[in-house]
Amino acid sequence: MTTMTIAKAITAGLRRVLEQNPKSLLIGEDIGKLGGVYRVTEGLQAGFGEDRVVDSPLAESGIIGTSIGLALRGYTPIAEIQFDGFVFPAFNQITTQLAKMRSRSEGRFGAPVVIRIPYGGGIGSIEHHSESPEALFAHTAGLRIMVPSNAHDAYWMIQEAAASQDPVIFFEPKRRYWLKGEVDTENPAPPAAAAQVVRPGRDATIVTYGPLVPVALAAAEAAQEDGRSVEVVDLRSVSPIDFDTVVESVEKTGRLVVTHEAPTFGGIGGEIAARVSERAFLSMEAPAIRVGGFHMPYPVSKVEDQYLPDIDKLLDALDRSFAY
Repeated sequence: MTTMTIAKAITAGLRRVLEQNPKSLLIGEDIGKLGGVYRVTEGLQAGFGEDRVVDSPLAESGIIGTSIGLALRGYTPIAEIQFDGFVFPAFNQITTQLAKMRSRSEGRFGAPVVIRIPYGGGIGSIEHHSESPEALFAHTAGLRIMVPSNAHDAYWMIQEAAASQDPVIFFEPKRRYWLKGEVDTENPAPPAAAAQVVRPGRDATIVTYGPLVPVALAAAEAAQEDGRSVEVVDLRSVSPIDFDTVVESVEKTGRLVVTHEAPTFGGIGGEIAARVSERAFLSMEAPAIRVGGFHMPYPVSKVEDQYLPDIDKLLDALDRSFAY
């Protein structure tokens, strides 16, 4: 076991990918000499050279277009989008080209491209630096979407992403980059598509992923003081979603709260609530409740705490659920 931050766990995972796969390479803005805005790729260019860790121009569509071409030539590119809100110039490349490549070629061509995106709020930044666009990509068939919430998952899931023949959007919760945790570099984490029960409970279920997992755990701990036993499920992947684990939990607890930083309207939480209602309706003691951001552009940093889901909002959702 080694203690690492999430950021350094991703660094270590990327280093292992570069060591084990000579066809792998990293590409992105300022990822080489600078080591990335968050220093996640720090030291990798010095260790593997400028041909394997490539500082690109400031052109997201060019980064992704180049990565697609590299993948078709047998390489495994891992592209970094510097901030979540900067991915939209490459949205067309990702959704109309990358996601469709395997289907369009009837399986003759894989598309092993990983797109790393630091995402989410809570860092006191501005619009285009605090977005949560995962639902936009999850709606597009052909993309896998992984979201680690702890260092152990981050270390192993980035390696799993690099080994996939499908394109992977790898959302990294930037406000948790410095969260430390134990990493077992010998025993792999479960596959990303398998959700994990990170806190067992019997009275209600909170389903979340990425940056809100620590918030959900803290809310469950606070609810325990009121005599409520709350189970917390970390999805780890939002495409595909492990609905079996979620449904099993709700069938046990009878109540569901789904939370994410993205706006509630049109978010991943709505899909989860609908699926659970279809599959576990007779087990539910109350309607599924969603807790997310407001349907508005991300606010200025002075009021982002009012926008983001927090412990109080989750406890309020639990209160509403138990009121039925």
